Amino acid sequence: MARCFSGEERLRFFIGDIRDRSRLHRAMVNANIVIHAAAMKQVPICEYNPAEAVKTNVLGGMNILDCAIDAGVEKAVAISTDKAVNPVNLYGATKLCMEKLFVHGNAYSGKSGTRFSAVRYGNVMGSRGSVIPLFQKQARDGVLTITDERMTRFWLTLNHAVDIVLYALDQMKGGEIFVPKIPSMRIPDLARAICPEATLKSIGIRAGEKMHEVLLTADEARGARENDAFYIIGGPPSADLRAVKEGFIYSSDSNTQWLSVERLRELIAERATLGG
Repeated sequence: MARCFSGEERLRFFIGDIRDRSRLHRAMVNANIVIHAAAMKQVPICEYNPAEAVKTNVLGGMNILDCAIDAGVEKAVAISTDKAVNPVNLYGATKLCMEKLFVHGNAYSGKSGTRFSAVRYGNVMGSRGSVIPLFQKQARDGVLTITDERMTRFWLTLNHAVDIVLYALDQMKGGEIFVPKIPSMRIPDLARAICPEATLKSIGIRAGEKMHEVLLTADEARGARENDAFYIIGGPPSADLRAVKEGFIYSSDSNTQWLSVERLRELIAERATLGG
């Protein structure tokens, strides 16, 4: 990235760690927007290294919040995950804590003017830890391992994920969690999209893993609002949004939008063309 944008005077590139508050403060000097995307995100690693996950995902998030306020940043958006909803693993629990820090950081910022919000979405195609490279490797032997044929996940492309963050930055007033209306996919469909002739071998659901993911609970829906593209939890009222139906649950298995095997194959091909 530094090479690609070497002529852009607005950009500076720092090596650092969100656990290091002094380094964060230096990075935020003269910045007006912060996008908090740093995390330990692989479930098994977080389970085995719980203290490290807390230091990065929770205390690191607190450092972001403090430094943004001290530096006079105008807006800060944190990237969360469906794993934070009714978490069953440490990764999800730490991201839930991070969400709470950012949502309530608006009271913490006081008169500084810094505003905090979060976006919450599902699996990003091609992100680190994605199952796609594993399936592509296993395809050479003709046997793809899946945990359970009933499993579903929310799914979106990297470009869509970026657009979601940009939307939140444009629309946020402070204290919102933006939940995009995105499609679901079935894990066996993804496997067939990658290797149609492969044998699917079920290996059983792993510790800390859910059969289906949830992006919006019934309790959250009670106070949430929506438009055609988003559910929005918290934040100030808006005439442009309508109330979410009471009792509604936004779950990957009951979604109204689904990615077919053919569409998944197209997205994987597009990702390969882009070098993802």
